[in-house]
Amino acid sequence: MAESQSSGLGEEKEKEKEDSERDKKGVQTEKNKGKDRLTETLRFNDKNGGSKGKKRNLSDLSLVRFITAELTRGYFLEHNEAKYTERRERVYTCLRIPKELEKLMTFGFFLCLDAFLYVFTLLPLRVILALLRLITLPCCGLSGSRLLQPAQVCDVLKGFIMVLCYSMMSYVDYSMMYHLIRGQSVIKLYIIYNMLEVADRLFSSFGQDILDALYWTATEPKEKKRAHIGVIPHFLMAVLYVFLHAILIMVQATTLNVAFNSHNKSLLTIMMSNNFVEIKGSVFKKFEKNNLFQMSNSDIKERFTNYILLLIVCLRNMEQFSWNPDHLWVLFPDVVMVIASEVAVDVVKHAFITKFNDISADVYGEYRASLAFDLVSSRQKNAYTDYSDSVSRRMGFIPLPLALLLIRVVTSSVKIQGSLSFMCVLLFYLGMITLKVLNSIVLLGTSCVFVKEANMEEKLFDPPPSAVSSRVNSRAHRTKHVHTAPQPEPTTDKGGIPVAPENPQVANMAESSAPTLPKSDSDTFLTTPDGDDDKIINANTGLEGDGLEHRTPKKDLLEIDRFTICGNRID
Repeated sequence: MAESQSSGLGEEKEKEKEDSERDKKGVQTEKNKGKDRLTETLRFNDKNGGSKGKKRNLSDLSLVRFITAELTRGYFLEHNEAKYTERRERVYTCLRIPKELEKLMTFGFFLCLDAFLYVFTLLPLRVILALLRLITLPCCGLSGSRLLQPAQVCDVLKGFIMVLCYSMMSYVDYSMMYHLIRGQSVIKLYIIYNMLEVADRLFSSFGQDILDALYWTATEPKEKKRAHIGVIPHFLMAVLYVFLHAILIMVQATTLNVAFNSHNKSLLTIMMSNNFVEIKGSVFKKFEKNNLFQMSNSDIKERFTNYILLLIVCLRNMEQFSWNPDHLWVLFPDVVMVIASEVAVDVVKHAFITKFNDISADVYGEYRASLAFDLVSSRQKNAYTDYSDSVSRRMGFIPLPLALLLIRVVTSSVKIQGSLSFMCVLLFYLGMITLKVLNSIVLLGTSCVFVKEANMEEKLFDPPPSAVSSRVNSRAHRTKHVHTAPQPEPTTDKGGIPVAPENPQVANMAESSAPTLPKSDSDTFLTTPDGDDDKIINANTGLEGDGLEHRTPKKDLLEIDRFTICGNRID
């Protein structure tokens, strides 16, 4: 038995030795093959078999053989198929960007147009109905009910703001402003125009907050504790904001008018080149989908505002030339040039941003669905905002100052005299109401289609995000006052990040004593996943499922407005 076991062990050792020798021979042969390839590539020929006296064959180093090798060498692209497929998809994405972007721009333009026409058409009628209710309701003896609904209070405030600001705008001399700006140098006007663009964005960001504060102060339930300065101070701040913002847009329109009327068109060229500077400031930054959504909203608002400014410029020029239709064809090439440059800059900017940040062109469909959701949700019974205010928050487009300026320019440019003129104005107003109604119907139908395609119908029946966040904040506030037994200090890893304790009961008690973070709707529904959906973020701790890496909760597109800071700079 011992001899058989020893013989078996000897055979196993011999097999192991044979296998190791085979492996060594295989490695040696691979090395020899690599050396042969290297010598073939470098055109070396070792005659003496590795001796010190190596001699190169000069015939192998001839120029003819080198040129022949360069002309006949080949390579196979299928060896790196994934790389080249990705490059081809990038090209296709860049080719799809103009179409998808213009779809979004067109949809956003009609959204802004709907909110803009609302100020001229339905808002005056709603104000009249609210005032009639305010007058007739006390006469009916219904003193127990509310005089006005919250939406009617907001409409009356908007109407009073427009009336007061229009009376203040009547004292502003447009002609004096035009000649004052025209007397400046070209470089100074270019600097002024850039400053006006920055000021317009700052005014829009703070102005919508002022208006929202006024609306909430005027409609806040009276049983709540007074935590504001009163309706009248908020109303005065809103009037001052709308007036100053209208003056700012008037200076912008006047500067553009001076550029159109300059003889050498140098100022207009410089102002158009400012759009291409925007490419430099945007393309070479890190962008995520939320950042690109912000930029898309800004481009929609900027394009619509430019159209209104061009309309104002054309009205002022036509008035100066006694409404001669021939002068309109003189302005037409400059108008087309400004619009074409704006479209070209937007297409190039978005094409390269999506290319550098590896964003698909399908994301613009998600942006359309998010904008359509605002329109559909404002028509629901549980709506908590007006649609025009929703557009203002989403895109930074506030229609009140722009509408006020347009009314001021039209009333000063068009003289209404006689009954026939009043009939024309009435027909024009009815035509605007018809356009508003048709535009709203088409937009509502299109928005329902977009919302259904994005599977966002369930979001329409969710409670407002403010109510959810307030409930979560109240629960978090209550947990601060809950006294628990002292817990052992959590262990930390090398990065200083706390690791969950081993005892699950201790972990649960520690989590219950810690204040919970508000959980937004983006934790359960995100329309723009970034490819790491398999990682679950704990809403209470702000950590991933493994508990080792901090992550900031992603924002839903429905929570991103024009002035949400997302941090898109590359450090």
